[in-house]
Amino acid sequence: MLLNISELQNPPILSDMFYLTILQYYFQFRFQATFSNRKDLEEWQERQIERMLRKIQTNSPYYKEQLQKHSNWRQIPTIQKKQWMQEFDRINTLNIQKQAALKVALQAETSRNFSSKLGKNTVGLSSGTSGNRGLFVVTPKERAQWVAYVLHKILSPLQWQKRKIAFFLRSNSNLYNSMQSLLFRFRFFDLKKRFEENLLQLNEYQPDILVAPASVLRHIAKEQQAQTINIHPEKILSVAEILEQEDADFIQSVFQQIIHQAYQCTEGFLAVTCEYGILHFNEDIIKIERQYIDDEKKRYHPIITDFNRIGQPIIRYLLNDIVIDKIEPCQCGSIFQAIDHIEGRSDDVFYFKNKEGKIVTIYPDFIRRAVILPDTSMEEYVVEQLSLQQIHVFIHTSHFLQDQQTLFSSLLQLFEEYGIADIKLSFFNQMPVLKDEKLRRVKRSFEIYTKK
Repeated sequence: MLLNISELQNPPILSDMFYLTILQYYFQFRFQATFSNRKDLEEWQERQIERMLRKIQTNSPYYKEQLQKHSNWRQIPTIQKKQWMQEFDRINTLNIQKQAALKVALQAETSRNFSSKLGKNTVGLSSGTSGNRGLFVVTPKERAQWVAYVLHKILSPLQWQKRKIAFFLRSNSNLYNSMQSLLFRFRFFDLKKRFEENLLQLNEYQPDILVAPASVLRHIAKEQQAQTINIHPEKILSVAEILEQEDADFIQSVFQQIIHQAYQCTEGFLAVTCEYGILHFNEDIIKIERQYIDDEKKRYHPIITDFNRIGQPIIRYLLNDIVIDKIEPCQCGSIFQAIDHIEGRSDDVFYFKNKEGKIVTIYPDFIRRAVILPDTSMEEYVVEQLSLQQIHVFIHTSHFLQDQQTLFSSLLQLFEEYGIADIKLSFFNQMPVLKDEKLRRVKRSFEIYTKK
């Protein structure tokens, strides 16, 4: 079923009270206290968390139980997506049952009509980069807060003039449609539709702000370079997928501007780029703790606590993303932690057996560098590990045999450095077909259990 274009052009009118609430939160975010040092910020975060805990402990059976067991919120055990979904009924403070919310979300996915709610609350599904779906629920107040924060962090630099937003994603949401206002015209481009149809509509729409996953932005940039389309967005925002540096460089070269990023998932709006294109954690709405995964304490999984999520609390939620902090201060001057890059997810780490039969790990960045550093004509790639010995390398190139040999040597050298032998490398001169999952340049497609 195709998306009803008339609904996009004539979206449901939101109440004046909703817009007033957005405006209230916008100015609250814009003019809330600034912090000159990390100590002041962390003390303020502590107060916000205590305020949030007081609000949820009565109506969230799960966290009422946890707060009775532990005297300090930091003692609450971390929670991951599987348990978070299993405890959905007991975690949320709205007395919403998982099956009822799931039914509404699945109906929206099937019909491609994303205007439905559960009572006054927005519900939806997030596929996640790993393909594991998460069910989220957002109250009207939280919906207004989200819109206000997006205005504050992403859209306000474009001045208070009417702007057209083009938004490419797997599914739409009332959350995104809340951007409709006197200042913004919002159009959702359904990635389940034929891409050629989306391109025609995009060219006709002429967006001021283009928001899409990195792989889609790259495709749009190729069409712009080929002069199939001719658009002139003032701001480009990459979402949903990891923006690899080579993709960012290509898109930037075509559109001649910094490519910004928003790091957002079911668990919250985690980070956004500053004017220099550097990701910073949104530490004025979330608290970040770190679970380090390497001996150098360089790579870690973020542990998220959100101050503002009351309907479906996010407290010490352990993500499986692999994040590396930026060590030096960002030139933008913000004290919010800058991110060097998001390396991937824990299921993107490659595992092998070395010559002694011991399990060794290779992090995604090392695989990535072995592929992109050699001099080749390769335009795109995906490296997929299917077993301890088998790897498939998909490349889009005009000199397949030559590039295949170059990449084979580069990867073989990497494996030899780790004492790994007997790896079966298969090369394909095409990109893998994506069904409903997000693009991952480096991914592992088998389960392995290791002692931690």
